[in-house]
Amino acid sequence: MRIPLSRSLVFGTLVAASLAVAGCAGGRNKADTPYVARDVGTLYTAAKDRLDRGQYEMAAKLFDEVERQHPYSVWARRAQLMSAFSYYVNQDYAESIQSAQRFLAVHPGNRDAPYAYYLVAMSYYEQMSDVTRDQKITQQALASLGELTRRYPDTRYAADARLKLDLVNDHLAGKEMEIGRFYQKRGQWLSSTLRFRNVVENFQTTTHTAEALMRLTESYLALGLRDEARKSAAVLGANYPGTEWYERAYALVGDHPPVPLAPAATETAAAAES
Repeated sequence: MRIPLSRSLVFGTLVAASLAVAGCAGGRNKADTPYVARDVGTLYTAAKDRLDRGQYEMAAKLFDEVERQHPYSVWARRAQLMSAFSYYVNQDYAESIQSAQRFLAVHPGNRDAPYAYYLVAMSYYEQMSDVTRDQKITQQALASLGELTRRYPDTRYAADARLKLDLVNDHLAGKEMEIGRFYQKRGQWLSSTLRFRNVVENFQTTTHTAEALMRLTESYLALGLRDEARKSAAVLGANYPGTEWYERAYALVGDHPPVPLAPAATETAAAAES
């Protein structure tokens, strides 16, 4: 999953911050390999040069070497983040996450900590698979994006994270829908009901809610719960009138079509039944 805008945000922030550090070593010779001991300025400049030339894997290794050879220099802290970024643009997301998390473990209060959290979240986000596959990575993306927005709500990284949270939630809702439809095909109506209710209750703002309500109507009818089916169809009509999903639910409930209730009336009916 490639997101050019986010990639620009990632690259622009970190490279701009690195120029001030790299500039003081600009006149020194550039090294080609990370395996020879050398002064920190030359090593860092060589890593930055490889990054600029698009040689991301070598750049990451050279930035790692800055940290290894000069762990107590001011360059080491910057090199950790530059390494994480280089791995990220090279699509080596596991290494990017590891480098960023190592930075956070050593420098939790650093001013660049929001960026490190952002790199972790983006590395998970880029690995999200389609809804037919396991969604463990998607859950990790959700957790990482959520942590970033909680810790640093006023940063531009959090603003971007909030947009991506909507996409992640939609992705997870899509997975629930896929599983629910699978249970329906097998006639496992109770299991399908649980999946569709999860979408309606926990992913209300996603694009899957209308279908989930229609599928709930189907499942409740299959279970013989006609009143519950009518309620689901009524909620569907109140929120998504005129949609294909409502028309299908309307047809399913037979001679007594569901009448969409106003929110206050819905609450009153619910209170009367409890």
